[in-house]
Amino acid sequence: MRTAKRAGVVGSPIGHSLSPVLHRAAYAELGLTDWMYGRFEVDEAGLPGFFEKLDTSWAGLSLTMPLKRAVLPLLDEISETAASVEAVNTVVFTEDGRRVGDNTDIPGMVAALRERGIEQVESAAILGAGATASSALAALARICTGEVVAYVRSEARAAEMRQWGERLDVEVRTEDWADAERALRAPLVIATTPSGTTDSLAAAVPERPVALFDVLYDPWPTPLAARWSAYGGAVVSGLDLLVHQAVLQVEQMTGRVPGPLDAMREAGEKALAGR
Repeated sequence: MRTAKRAGVVGSPIGHSLSPVLHRAAYAELGLTDWMYGRFEVDEAGLPGFFEKLDTSWAGLSLTMPLKRAVLPLLDEISETAASVEAVNTVVFTEDGRRVGDNTDIPGMVAALRERGIEQVESAAILGAGATASSALAALARICTGEVVAYVRSEARAAEMRQWGERLDVEVRTEDWADAERALRAPLVIATTPSGTTDSLAAAVPERPVALFDVLYDPWPTPLAARWSAYGGAVVSGLDLLVHQAVLQVEQMTGRVPGPLDAMREAGEKALAGR
């Protein structure tokens, strides 16, 4: 087991982050009573200075927006997964002082889908084209055998998604957001947009929807997820993603495998219920 006893999440804004709840629940379940996990408000300009102050007691960091790309120049090594989307959400400090970056969002997405019985799909649709959408494409590269259609608001965003598709070896076709209702008939729909963006699509959910992965978790359910579930479709939530990616972070930072998925999910659900 690592001798380091500190970890934390950094980003801006950071007050909403559930990461401390999840990681502390993991430490309690694993009996790591002397481990600490904090929350730190850090922007892009402040990140290098924050790193300089970290001593050998640190095991690792979770990174949220806007730091997932800003951290890249500060690292000694990044995983192939992180390199594929040029985004790091996990930094592990090794015993020899190296800073190693990884992206647990991508395998976290795959694990969350697998937990709901979704192991492979013939095609998929993505709503949105931001940073989360590129991670969704990387996840689909592992489970989707056919075309991915991305619904976006601008040609610039469409071009970005096609470029990510080429880089990740995923067949990507882009459509205008005005036609997003068409996405809802795909075997798997991944909604990556901010809160409220997909609310107007709820009324268009087909009578027999298949699978929806909505990356939001607060408030939950979203109108789209609620209608989807009411019609009997499979729904994967943002909390599912958050927990699965956090489990992988805990495993990397503590060296304890497997991470306590159930305890972390329970803690996350309890925290959200109290908001």
